[in-house]
Amino acid sequence: MRKLTAAVMMIALIVTMGTGCQPETTEMTKVTFVLDWTPNTNHAGIYAADVLGYFEENGLLVEIIQPSEGTAEQLVASGSADFGISYQENVTFARSEGVPIVSIAAILQHNTSGFISEKSKNILSVSDFENKKYGGWGSPIEEATIKYLMDQAGADYSKTEIVTTGDIDFFTGSETGNIDYAWVFEGWTGIQAKIDGIEVNYIDLGKQAAVFDYYTPVIITSEKNIQNSEMTVRFMNAVKKGYEYCMSHPEEAAALFLKQVPELSENLVTESMIFLADKFKDDASYWGEQKTEVWQRYLDWLVENQFIEEKIDVEQAFTNQFVK
Repeated sequence: MRKLTAAVMMIALIVTMGTGCQPETTEMTKVTFVLDWTPNTNHAGIYAADVLGYFEENGLLVEIIQPSEGTAEQLVASGSADFGISYQENVTFARSEGVPIVSIAAILQHNTSGFISEKSKNILSVSDFENKKYGGWGSPIEEATIKYLMDQAGADYSKTEIVTTGDIDFFTGSETGNIDYAWVFEGWTGIQAKIDGIEVNYIDLGKQAAVFDYYTPVIITSEKNIQNSEMTVRFMNAVKKGYEYCMSHPEEAAALFLKQVPELSENLVTESMIFLADKFKDDASYWGEQKTEVWQRYLDWLVENQFIEEKIDVEQAFTNQFVK
């Protein structure tokens, strides 16, 4: 769920703002939200907030886009987008390079990503990555993670081939022989494999070591928007309500999502939403919560293994102030 393609839709809603604990406003504020990849159920809370009028209630006119150039991190940092989808690892790397982005919510509490391969490839552990081709999106963290896992398993990292596959999905790449394994979200590609009757092996990254049970994906904004807290409060009021709806009404949320993105498979979206419903909040105190120890643990690993040179202040990399 990571590669980005073309632009998606915008729904323009102009009404007055709701009452209660939400900030009052008489004007609609235009907001741009950039996805990390094509629309999928990790994004369902955003779409639910849109179609159910939660953005409208908070005085927001939200445009959901997929950039054709640049990454979500770059677009948010530059101000070309107000909010977006990223990952703890990307935020950490970005901040180590001075990119002023901040994670403001964990969409999922635990890492539901891992390495998938067709059963015929016989990839049962990371040691089996030897003499196999990995297909990914060209991020340095991919190579760093695979190398570490293989080193820890006593396997030879030089014997696995890293291929940048662009928009090619796992199933297409595997079927054509271009790749043998890929890094995917279990709640999307794993569900698709089950629906299609494709036998696969899956290596759960978060269970390989505690350090890899980090937040992925997350919602990001710029440091500038952290200061512009009134708009960010309104945006996250709506987003949190959207994800809470997905947790309590997964099948209904799937139906709403499909109205926004009708080209997707109804079976895939529904089964994926059911899979994710209890994973959005999981064992956290509230949806979106992020813990210092999770950020610090992963940062320490990056520094210890020389993937980044200097430690960043993780307390500046994320905040819970908009989801409490």
